[in-house]
Amino acid sequence: MISRRFLIGGAALAALSSPSILRAHSAEPFVLADEFQPREVRVREQHAPGQILVFPRSFFLYHVFDTERAIRYGVGVGKAGLAFRGSAIIERKAEWPAWRPTTDMIRRNPDRYAQFADGVPGGPNNPLGARALYLYREGRDTYYRIHGSVSNGCIRMLNEHVIQLYEQVPVGTPVTVV
Repeated sequence: MISRRFLIGGAALAALSSPSILRAHSAEPFVLADEFQPREVRVREQHAPGQILVFPRSFFLYHVFDTERAIRYGVGVGKAGLAFRGSAIIERKAEWPAWRPTTDMIRRNPDRYAQFADGVPGGPNNPLGARALYLYREGRDTYYRIHGSVSNGCIRMLNEHVIQLYEQVPVGTPVTVV
């Protein structure tokens, strides 16, 4: 005869061995591939110390800190970010910045962005993440950023990496996106 304890225990074991439940509890936490971890690398002599170079199609950002030496960071780049090329200057920096979608973003996708028209305060759930470096050209905001967390079109870094970069670069740092 089957006891109630045996029946309940068997049902629990069957439920726990279900593939969907196992996947939910055995998923590995996000780990950045070793090649995208920050590392010191050699760069060409032509790149001046204090400059940032971004290669969006290869997913790397280089902060040149000395002659022929840079820290290379892995970055993510959204579709819109691939269209940004050329030179810019970091003219503003912010810790835990607030975010507001652009008018064009709200117009293109009101179901997604209209709810944020008044902005999102800075904090862990903000799309800009822990830090943001604002890129300007000729004194005008380009609306492209180097920041932590997730976003649709900017140059994205892990929060811990953008915090490190933020502490190393002053306002006025030149940025070249190749």
